[in-house]
Amino acid sequence: MARLKVAVLISGRGSNLQALIDADMATVDLALVISNIGEAPGLTRAEKAGIPTAIIAHKDHTDRQAFDAAMTEAIETAGADLVCLAGFMRLLSDEFVDHWRDRLINIHPSLLPAFKGLDVQQRAIDRGVRFSGCTVHYVRREMDTGPIIIQAAVPILPGDDADTLSARILLEEHRIYPLAVQWIAEGRVRIQQERVLVDGAGTADAALVNPSDAG
Repeated sequence: MARLKVAVLISGRGSNLQALIDADMATVDLALVISNIGEAPGLTRAEKAGIPTAIIAHKDHTDRQAFDAAMTEAIETAGADLVCLAGFMRLLSDEFVDHWRDRLINIHPSLLPAFKGLDVQQRAIDRGVRFSGCTVHYVRREMDTGPIIIQAAVPILPGDDADTLSARILLEEHRIYPLAVQWIAEGRVRIQQERVLVDGAGTADAALVNPSDAG
């Protein structure tokens, strides 16, 4: 089976990029890491792993479309078949999203469609929900929408703040993002009527209750 070439877009520390690197997937070739921030620590992670990098600064382009076009050119030159957003802190143009439709995925630190956007952990705590988590999904024009590939649920504990909850969610992000990429590389992921089907995947067989009855 040919290896799936993947481009990863980052803006910061690149912890999910590191998770993809550490997964060392036999079916995946991390072909390029792009950052819009020249000082992003994630670039050092890529360089240490021998992955080609590119800095494409949004400030160097006249508008969002020109910036996105520069990224598309770099991604296509690298021969990438899939684009992974991993802490990429720029809104993408409709043209970019449409061009990479069904070849562009993102990881978001909530159980979508709940809590789209930013500051999601604090918002979940403030609303008193009992579970949060993370979602890997295909990207569509509207922010934090698109067919969901995989999710992981994390209980919100008494005394949690945004930092403690974020740290536990991040551990699950590092687990499910490589899994989603691996499934795509293996040709197991299909989209039907904007729902994802994963060939050969199991399903959760038990309900989770939070808080539980300690009595």
